[in-house]
Amino acid sequence: MLRLVAARRRTTPPISFLIVRSAHQRSAARKPKLKSPPSTPPPTPPNPPKKPEKTTLHGETWEDPYIWMSKLTDKVAMRHMDMYMEQEEKYTEAVMSETERLQSKLLSEMASRLAPDLSTPPLKWGPWLYYRRVEEGKQFPVLCRRLASLNEEFISNKLPSAGFDFASGKKIEQVLVDYNKEAERLGGFAYEEVSEVSPDHHYIAYTMYDKENDFFKLCVRDLNTRSLCDRPQADRVTNVAWARNGKALLYVVTDQHKRPCKVYCSLLGASGDDVLLLDEPKDNAYVNIRHTKDFRFVAVHKFSTTSSKVLLLDSADPLSGMRLVWEGEAFVHCIVEHHRGYLFLFTDAAKEGQLADNHYLLRSPVGDNSGQRKWEHVFVDDPEQIIQDVDFCDSHLVLGMRKHKRLQLCAVPLPLPDQKEPLRLEELSPCLLPLPKHVSEISPGPNYDYLSSTMRFTISSPVVSIFQLILGFNQSLPCPQMPDAVVDYDLSTGKWTMVQQQNLLHDRTRILYGKASSSIIIDNSESARSSVSSNGEGCELGGNWNDLSEFYACEYYDVSSHDGVMVPLTIVYSNRSGKGDQSPALLHGHGAYGELLDKRWRSDLKSLLDRGWVIAYADVRGGGGRDKKWHHDGRRSRKYNSVQDFISCAKFLANEKIVHEEKLAAWGYSAGGLLVASAINFCPHLFRAAVLKVPFLDPTNTLLHPVLPLLPVDYEEFGYPQDFEDFQALRKFSPYDNIQQDVLYPAVLVSSSFSTRFGVWEAAKWAARVRERTIYDPKRPILLNLVTDLVHENRYLQCKELAIETSFLLKMVES
Repeated sequence: MLRLVAARRRTTPPISFLIVRSAHQRSAARKPKLKSPPSTPPPTPPNPPKKPEKTTLHGETWEDPYIWMSKLTDKVAMRHMDMYMEQEEKYTEAVMSETERLQSKLLSEMASRLAPDLSTPPLKWGPWLYYRRVEEGKQFPVLCRRLASLNEEFISNKLPSAGFDFASGKKIEQVLVDYNKEAERLGGFAYEEVSEVSPDHHYIAYTMYDKENDFFKLCVRDLNTRSLCDRPQADRVTNVAWARNGKALLYVVTDQHKRPCKVYCSLLGASGDDVLLLDEPKDNAYVNIRHTKDFRFVAVHKFSTTSSKVLLLDSADPLSGMRLVWEGEAFVHCIVEHHRGYLFLFTDAAKEGQLADNHYLLRSPVGDNSGQRKWEHVFVDDPEQIIQDVDFCDSHLVLGMRKHKRLQLCAVPLPLPDQKEPLRLEELSPCLLPLPKHVSEISPGPNYDYLSSTMRFTISSPVVSIFQLILGFNQSLPCPQMPDAVVDYDLSTGKWTMVQQQNLLHDRTRILYGKASSSIIIDNSESARSSVSSNGEGCELGGNWNDLSEFYACEYYDVSSHDGVMVPLTIVYSNRSGKGDQSPALLHGHGAYGELLDKRWRSDLKSLLDRGWVIAYADVRGGGGRDKKWHHDGRRSRKYNSVQDFISCAKFLANEKIVHEEKLAAWGYSAGGLLVASAINFCPHLFRAAVLKVPFLDPTNTLLHPVLPLLPVDYEEFGYPQDFEDFQALRKFSPYDNIQQDVLYPAVLVSSSFSTRFGVWEAAKWAARVRERTIYDPKRPILLNLVTDLVHENRYLQCKELAIETSFLLKMVES
């Protein structure tokens, strides 16, 4: 953490001194002037020792002088690393000391935007309303529930206060898990990765991070007694799924290298050891489990570098064995669901040996016991209407679609007609769910209640989105700024209910449920039931949306990249300040794993927008938002495309005079840090500053000699060094290997932590080599900001770190 140094206040002379003139002043003017005190020299950056080691591969030899920083088992090296990190902290502290006032002001701004009462919207599942809330003065949330039948007037966790009904004198709230007590039990940390309530609402299975041993521990709690169960107890657990209506729990365990490889079944209340159902011995194979939404089956997914397989377990009898139901090529996405005797498979696997551009839906009868299961396409392919996600309940199938760059939600009644030929969507009496105008991102909620016809979605504009599940929707659309709206849609009546939406201007969040929310229940039962063919654009839902288009503008551009491919670019700016050739700007990028570029509303972004900054997002190849080819064209040997896409967007902003050409900064997180750092190597003059958060900066050495366990998907994304073509590409785009000699680089703030997936040594090595090779300019420092684990779990500390990053950008770009 940075220790902030107090800044001295500047005093001004009294007014009388400024306006009273006398003869003494004239004579004083003739006296020789006193010399001003010498200016304080700028802080000197640390200079770590060099201990070069050579590596040879594919006939090429290179030297790494800072590889010692990654030798975690070398005690001498780690002592040197501790000393070096302390020097980096002091250097960053010295450079940023003059921004203390600005940091305090930014911290005050950002903290004031935090919702005072953190609570998730209540989620109805069966007879219960489940929600999490943060108690005043506590660091971690508590998981609670109330009977829905007793809470018709339920508005939030504050009413009735603490779940106590003063009219009846009864406590109507059950606290299921207090994560503050979990933190006490686990040494002050409460990281939860997995949490599943049993279908009979009797138990909850969850995994908590054990920091000392660096793995997740399985915990099962009885929700009636709130006590922890004696078994099952397991370490290194990555995934869980309930079976036998909550009487059995399946869980996945990793090996010592964090590879998920074993599936166990524990019968709650029974004696004896847990049963090993699957043990995958191959080092390149990984296992995952997931129950179908009706809890009839558990799907066991096996992924490897050669194939992808789905095996099925009967939830009623999980010890009866598993059967193979589908097999495809390596690393494809697939989800299995069950509905009234049919298995549904949503996947992007190749079709007849040809790469599939998009996801599609298949189905097969559960009772198909033939040697090779036959899967039938559910819908006729329509290149103008792309299905990007699906969700099931007992009565409806909901499709997330993209048509002509416009997003749609479409509900189809179930069951589907029993025919072998693919169906046309318009033949199924589809219902287009009403949406606000120009919506750009839609995310489904948990939707646990399979028998309910109500489904929850989060609807957002480009800069203010919270994703509960990545859909792959195209985000780069022109639209007004609208905070997240959590909405329930009753598929049987066509009514929307606004559940939650934050007011970003007045810093209020409304949480509505039950009769209290009747004022914003919108009946679209008639207007919504227009077919796709008659109303392809869907219905727009007006009113009650917290639209900020009066204050902020959003624009969309197509930017031509180095090879002529058009790259989506989204910009946001304040209507008061506008945009133009004097505007500073911050350009975001990611471009990896087929993931959507994160455009969620961030507290620091509003502080920049209100100071006249333009916020830009480059949806480069390698990321999500388009078809599978868009991802593949930006990975492995084609990662160069991602970097050039980002550079093209940066040049476009300057050339089109959307921003000042010397006031452009860049921002990247994790793999996005690799993108930004690589772009800086290619065009260091293009950027004035950059922020790299836990960046991946040394892919060549990391992939060749991983210090932390890597997954096959990491090699599929960045390349296999043993493959000559991938190796050549790695050497070309690797930020650490391509720092230019004797060139002026932008100011860069690199944030990292020992607990991150890409270790702090990558950031430290990169910072040291940039300082060693490039032209030193104290006005363009390379800073290393070390954060602690507590930052990720404390909202105030998060604001403090954001204030440091924002003050760095303001200092470096506007100075």
